[in-house]
Amino acid sequence: MKVIMNDAAFKKDMKNIINYSLGFLEGVQAGKIKFLNNLGIMTKEILEEYIDSNARVNPEALHHIYEWYKVGSPDARLYDINYTVSNLGLSFVSTMKQSTSIKDGSSVPFYNKAKIMEEGTPVTIRPKKSNVLVFEDGGETVFTKGEVVVQSPGGRATAGSFQKVVDTFFNKYFTQAFLRSSGVAEYFSNADVYRKNLQSGKSSGKTKGYQVGYRWIANAGIR
Repeated sequence: MKVIMNDAAFKKDMKNIINYSLGFLEGVQAGKIKFLNNLGIMTKEILEEYIDSNARVNPEALHHIYEWYKVGSPDARLYDINYTVSNLGLSFVSTMKQSTSIKDGSSVPFYNKAKIMEEGTPVTIRPKKSNVLVFEDGGETVFTKGEVVVQSPGGRATAGSFQKVVDTFFNKYFTQAFLRSSGVAEYFSNADVYRKNLQSGKSSGKTKGYQVGYRWIANAGIR
């Protein structure tokens, strides 16, 4: 029995398969940027809705990150959620915005309302236009000539509550619910696309691998 092997053709096929694999990995790396941007947009929206819903359930703790009397309303948020994509992956940062609404009994907006209440910073109130300070406390009108220090301007439940909600989202909801319900976890558990395109990759090499890898990760669907 005599077996004749086309050594040149075999070497060419193996070279193309290796290049196809390398191209696939490079395509995945390039497509990852697009995927992370898509994931960032979706996560930002879900996180904001998550915060709003928690605020409606627990307004005592989260009223400070909204305009007065609009707790949980998307158009009254005093916070911004932004994301960046880098070589390290996807990262999120939150910032607080200035309030423009005026609380009943006041004449000006509470400067740095969200930030001060979130950090639990004591506030000192002094009379400006007269020698007497007038304010409401427990439904009663109080008159005083001295300054008043409010140790917990938003109430004891507010300090750090925004950060706690954000931490809970990423530590529990994001990993345990969002990645599964969105379809991302299931999608990445199956990379059959590499095997299905291997035959064409054997003839096309790196170019085919790059296209397959890029499309696979860039088009990772979020239901």
